[in-house]
Amino acid sequence: VQLQASGGGLVQAGGSLRLSCAASGRTFSNYHMGWFRQAPGKEREFVAAMRWNGVSTYYADSVKGRFTISRDNTKNTVFLQMNSLKPEDTAVYYCATDRTVILSQIREPGEYDFWGQGTLVTVSS
Repeated sequence: VQLQASGGGLVQAGGSLRLSCAASGRTFSNYHMGWFRQAPGKEREFVAAMRWNGVSTYYADSVKGRFTISRDNTKNTVFLQMNSLKPEDTAVYYCATDRTVILSQIREPGEYDFWGQGTLVTVSS
């Protein structure tokens, strides 16, 4: 599976961005999807995830109520709508996917074998 993330940029605090992650190479609808981020000097951390069927979603406490993950299987694309952005949301955002994620571990980067290249989100104060 190949993933291409896009949509990052510079935004003021309180603003919004929508990230996209286009997948190719496999049957996208069978794969769980996740978004992670990595700020300078910090480890990669979980942001949001969605099961392959689009029914169950998972969020980090830090983004719950502000970010929304969604997917369009007809376009092989997953989205991350980010509202009420804060300077601490500044990071490189990565999308990831795998077919066999253990659901209890869906927040763990090690559960995903396929990663996009990352897109930079910068939130100014």
